Amino acid sequence: MVPLANCRLRQLERWPRWIVALSRPSVVTGRRGMNNGGMVNALVLPGGAGLGTAPMGGQGWQLDWGPSDPAESAAAVSAAVAAGVGWIDTAPFYGWGRAEEIVGSALDGMASRPVVLTKCGDVTAADGRVHDDHRASVIRADVEASLRRLRCPAIDVLQLHDPDPGIPIEESWHTICDLIDRGDVLAAGLSNHSVELMDRALSVGPVSVVQHQYSLLHRAPETSGVLDWCRQHQMPFLAWSPLASGFLADGFDAAALTGGDLRRRLRWADPAVLDLAALRRDLAALASGAGLSMSALAAGWVLAQGAQPIIGARTPAEARQIAAIRPIPPDLAAAARAAADAALNSPAT
Repeated sequence: MVPLANCRLRQLERWPRWIVALSRPSVVTGRRGMNNGGMVNALVLPGGAGLGTAPMGGQGWQLDWGPSDPAESAAAVSAAVAAGVGWIDTAPFYGWGRAEEIVGSALDGMASRPVVLTKCGDVTAADGRVHDDHRASVIRADVEASLRRLRCPAIDVLQLHDPDPGIPIEESWHTICDLIDRGDVLAAGLSNHSVELMDRALSVGPVSVVQHQYSLLHRAPETSGVLDWCRQHQMPFLAWSPLASGFLADGFDAAALTGGDLRRRLRWADPAVLDLAALRRDLAALASGAGLSMSALAAGWVLAQGAQPIIGARTPAEARQIAAIRPIPPDLAAAARAAADAALNSPAT
């Protein structure tokens, strides 16, 4: 079972903040109601890399990752857990429930489940565009649907997927804290939110984890203050797209992508932005010299920065590799950064 423990609140005059150890694994806390005697549940978030499920969303949604087989994706989830991957990140938006259903079917009946993080707030407008809606009714409906798809009694960590400029974050965070009080959610986090919004949420209630895009090719968290904020609050930082949507993965071939694949539209596919061939040549040489795959080098760089990478997988072979990812040494991390800088024709933002 996911390890849970109770800990007494030390400060009752304000909402409890996350209690996160500097060492891994991290202990993260979520508020519980007064009927629990001022107690909170402490959820152990395993260290290292986690399994990302966006590629399991398949085709036919706004972020088309190309074809994938649901049965093979479910086998990938099982393989990741068997290999020792301790946490999984998913969302209703990934295939509009498809990825959550795959995760739920794979984990159903497991004696020892990994920590599962999901999200809420994404809706589709009449014109087909996706936007975030953080009204209480939408968040609660998302949670009810996720509980069904994930086949679990409570969501380990619920994250607001993206900011909703139409709803004050204090209001939406109260809604999520109420869900924690009810026991539907154990802890909560923020995805793609600014430092200002994270501060405002934290003034209302506990924030569990923070999630942003971060890789050798996208280092905005280093200049936006997000990484510093997480270090200051001793809070886990989860990096989505640590392999730059596959551009830094072994065997990546942009020419082989299907016509609707979202990666054809990313800035790194533009030769005016990135000399991809030169970057892959240089990173491959560095990885080979260190006895690593290119994927392990790129994800290990993220770990070396103090972040925990979310690595997408669609096959058991890909999923098993996630458990072996380790931080790379400082000199190798510096060389990888220099290679990325040399290949980029614009800053890594």
